Amino acid sequence: MGRDEHKKSKNNFLSQTPENQKSDGRDIEFSEELADYDDKEAQARSRAADNRAKRK
Repeated sequence: MGRDEHKKSKNNFLSQTPENQKSDGRDIEFSEELADYDDKEAQARSRAADNRAKRK
């Protein structure tokens, strides 16, 4: 009887974010022109670490 009402009002605030709106939580500004060897190496290590973390 009243089950449908309960679901509508209670679960609206628990809706999940669509996949296309999710981000990895990083907001980084980077200038390719100003990057040196150490910056590029750090980026490569960061990408490798992110890939390892996502696999687990």
